[in-house]
Amino acid sequence: MARKRLKENAGLPARWVLVHGAYYYQVPAGLESRWDGKRKFRLGKTLPEAYAEWAKRLEVVDSAKTIGALLDRYALEELPKKSPRHQVERRRAIRNLKAVFGEAPLDWIRPQNVYQYVESRKGTRIAAHRAVDALSHAFTKAVEWGLIDRHPFKGEIRLQGEEPRTRYVEDWELIEVLALPSKRKVGSVLMLQAYIRLKLLTGMARSDLLRLEPAQFTDEGIQITRHKTAGKTGKTTIYEWNDDLRQAVATALAVRSAKESDLLFCNRRGESYIHAVKETSSGWDSMWQRFMGRVMDETTLTESFTEHDLRAKCASDAETLEHARALLSHVDSRVTDRIYRRKPERVQPSKIRFE
Repeated sequence: MARKRLKENAGLPARWVLVHGAYYYQVPAGLESRWDGKRKFRLGKTLPEAYAEWAKRLEVVDSAKTIGALLDRYALEELPKKSPRHQVERRRAIRNLKAVFGEAPLDWIRPQNVYQYVESRKGTRIAAHRAVDALSHAFTKAVEWGLIDRHPFKGEIRLQGEEPRTRYVEDWELIEVLALPSKRKVGSVLMLQAYIRLKLLTGMARSDLLRLEPAQFTDEGIQITRHKTAGKTGKTTIYEWNDDLRQAVATALAVRSAKESDLLFCNRRGESYIHAVKETSSGWDSMWQRFMGRVMDETTLTESFTEHDLRAKCASDAETLEHARALLSHVDSRVTDRIYRRKPERVQPSKIRFE
């Protein structure tokens, strides 16, 4: 029990504890009057609520001397502005950063220290890169808050990114996957097959497909505002109806697990697979993994594929780069081209003109 409690409290600001599903602040002796006379003050049930209440009552010390103190202030003032999923990722990054740099003075860190941190976490390179992003943003805010004069490593770090996937899903593979028999009349395999068909036609991201509601079906087509960029661009996409899209939607409606749900893809209780706070979809992920296990056992496929690979197939099969960009609701076609266009580029040989 004690080990579980330590794990739950890991990464929280100093003197915070999670008790019985709520976050509490253990008030230092002598400061009880600022916290309604309590020694243990209830901040809130969720982390956003807790940070908001803490910000109201706590006078953040501007003279933070250590990187750990800077990260605490960053968590207090900046994390509540992020999406719930982003908050979870940044909080995990802050916990890892404080374990390494927490006691170091603000003016201590150098680019080589950042490189050494990434190198020490070879097995979790993506997480290490995200942690560096969080640390860099925290130091950007430190300059804004007047804690330091200049950012200690901005523009001086060049981290090697992950290579884009090159897996292209062939048509014959999909024919076999979509022919996989189902043991149930609704949900499960049939729902995943309907999901695959709709993804191949539209290229929608998982977060948008799992949030898709029949209410978004208009006379013109399926209208979405991509969840990932809704707060940045607000860009709306309408996937215009054709026979294939109408059939894919009709199939998805017919095989969904709960007929009365507001969602096109839902669990047996009619609820979303996406966690309302964490924005994770562990139930869907587990179902997808079981499905791919059957695919590898019962078909002639020699390599599995991911949902991103299906999104990439949609973009790769589009006739033009601009069409692919529009399908994926990207703002910049360079992202579409670099990551999602996976077919070999076909070109006609040049001509010899001097013979």
